[in-house]
Amino acid sequence: MNKSEIFVSDMDGTLLQTAGRLSDYSKKTLRQLLAAGVRFTVASARAWAEMTPILGDLPLRLPVIAVNGAYLTDYATGRHLVINHLDGAFAATIYAHILDEGLLPFVVTHNGQEDCLYWEKLINPEMQWYHDILELENDRRLRRIGKLTDALKEKVVAFAVMGSRENVTALAGLLAERYPQMMENFLFENPYHTGHWWLTLHDRKACKSKALRTLMELEGFSSEHLTVFGDHINDIKMFQLAGCAVAVANAEPIVKQHADQIIGPNDDDAVVNYIRDSALRTGDWDIHKGVVGQ
Repeated sequence: MNKSEIFVSDMDGTLLQTAGRLSDYSKKTLRQLLAAGVRFTVASARAWAEMTPILGDLPLRLPVIAVNGAYLTDYATGRHLVINHLDGAFAATIYAHILDEGLLPFVVTHNGQEDCLYWEKLINPEMQWYHDILELENDRRLRRIGKLTDALKEKVVAFAVMGSRENVTALAGLLAERYPQMMENFLFENPYHTGHWWLTLHDRKACKSKALRTLMELEGFSSEHLTVFGDHINDIKMFQLAGCAVAVANAEPIVKQHADQIIGPNDDDAVVNYIRDSALRTGDWDIHKGVVGQ
């Protein structure tokens, strides 16, 4: 490793432990690595407002990639450098398809000043679970709206649709067939609640790998100096871009197929240990021996 190296990690299931938190060890070690000049950031399906309660005051100098690449955001301030949103007419079309399947979404928007997360009704346990988590975390984006169609007047960054596997999978299949190459869609089971299925719908430019390309242009580095970490299908395109793709042991089998290396599981702080060991092995960073990881 040398000082031109960039490390980018997914959060849930990769950097974070299974319970969805960053261990004290990882937080302490990351803080020391960042202070020594190691260039590190995260690329997550989470919004910036969902990152900050977990990452806290980590001094991330590189922009973070949020909402699967819909945002490229300054971590310290929350200011968006890039917003990839759906075309207004297309967002309305997608919304109509969601209703046709008997579902209701959460609508992620940017109103020109701040991020918003709108809901009209909580029609199933899956939506109620997510709503309650956001309320517990005092997420300032969350707001109820009389008609979700009013939210579509803003820049629609994503739809988050939740429900039974059958209903959500049917919607995912319909949209993929009807609008190929026009969207980025991710269908997955909620990792924190078995049996709850989610479908997130984004503009085709809202992809981790595309956001990484933008970050590379802004920071002036090439993919050969990029190491990425992940566990889920939404990390595969990021793996294909990077010079070194690293999967955690708990990653999905298809993700491991795209990895150059497979390390320990997320619950063993494997990502931070990989970066720390690289730094100590090469000696390219000003890290006091016996401090990092102690």
